[in-house]
Amino acid sequence: MMTGSVRQGGYPTSGDAGASPEQRVTEWSGDHLADPATAGPDPDGELGVDPAELTDEDLIREMHSLHRTRLDTLRHAADSALAHHLRRTAELETEYLARHPGREVDPSRLRDE
Repeated sequence: MMTGSVRQGGYPTSGDAGASPEQRVTEWSGDHLADPATAGPDPDGELGVDPAELTDEDLIREMHSLHRTRLDTLRHAADSALAHHLRRTAELETEYLARHPGREVDPSRLRDE
């Protein structure tokens, strides 16, 4: 059985088709709009170590952890957890790309355009 969208209360349902999930986080309704004082353990809204402070090994480990839990988070987590997951993934991947701008691209992963 399919359920309806979780978006409610005047938020656009189509959004920008070209926007990434991270950019569309504010379209979702639910507990991510809760009072920040009750939203989690960190009153400043920052969860996790700044990616720039992580060693390469720790950065890779953190990305593995997020990617391992991605589908479960997308399908079953509260909106606040999904929003945090999206933000944290973007932070870690951005840091990785900044450290490795000339990363090796596997030719078998390329598509003919």
